[in-house]
Amino acid sequence: MNIQWYPGHMTKTRRQIEADLKLVDIVVEIIDARIPISSRNPDIDRIVGDKPRLVVLNRADQADPDSNRLWTEQFKRQGWTVLETDAKTGAGVSRFSQVIQLALKDQIARWREKGQVGRPVRAMVVGVPNVGKSTFINKVAKRKSAKAGDRPGVTRGKQWVNVDATLDLLDTPGILWPKFEDERTGIHLAFTGAVKDDIMDVEGLACHLMCFLSRRYPEALKNGYKLTALPEREAEENDIAFGYRILETAAQKRGMRISGGELDTERMARVLLDEYRGGKLGRFTLELPEDAAGEDGTK
Repeated sequence: MNIQWYPGHMTKTRRQIEADLKLVDIVVEIIDARIPISSRNPDIDRIVGDKPRLVVLNRADQADPDSNRLWTEQFKRQGWTVLETDAKTGAGVSRFSQVIQLALKDQIARWREKGQVGRPVRAMVVGVPNVGKSTFINKVAKRKSAKAGDRPGVTRGKQWVNVDATLDLLDTPGILWPKFEDERTGIHLAFTGAVKDDIMDVEGLACHLMCFLSRRYPEALKNGYKLTALPEREAEENDIAFGYRILETAAQKRGMRISGGELDTERMARVLLDEYRGGKLGRFTLELPEDAAGEDGTK
């Protein structure tokens, strides 16, 4: 599956971020803790440069706790501040303002020396579509200031949000990059809903997810669909073919059939993606720091 999705408004967004960078003191990059590689736009590093960075590992409650720890250590080694959150429930969000102040303590001290007492920190919030930026901002601001939704493309223009006397946030639309060099990047983004379902083969996507979960989290997959065992993979089978057989097994277990008794694998595919995205199957991290380093050839 070679998934590519780069609507025209994203080019405008990229230029807007570059222009607005001079207005802010720190960049807050929201990423999906389940896919910390694929949910990071590689263009952001080039655009942001040496500007102070806070990486927010959002949806950390849906990711593998051990993997969250590894990623936190990895980003700190790159000189960035890290905060784990779940924007939907608000877990970790209460620490955001404090973490921002700590990350910029030297800069804030310089402002005070210059007599700029009480100057608010201005932070730009960036990230790929549907990573939870607007929901995060609303939790931080404790009111519905930014448009939020469970699909990509809800935020279309920049929005300044005043949190309190010490902090202003600049919300920006989600931005991808023109071409995913690794096919798995598009697939992983599609797993989490960052790419619109209506531009892809949902059954094929679900087959890839079934195959991945069978390899990395087989017990969670068996428990989630009450399977006594997963099908044995045949030597000549590719990921799609093997994943489809697991999809059929799950559909049979759930009693999903269409008229004539045929298994409704399309419905099962949508259920799988909904349950994965909702965290109902367990806490999964699809990418590890060594994947970014290229040790297993994924990047």
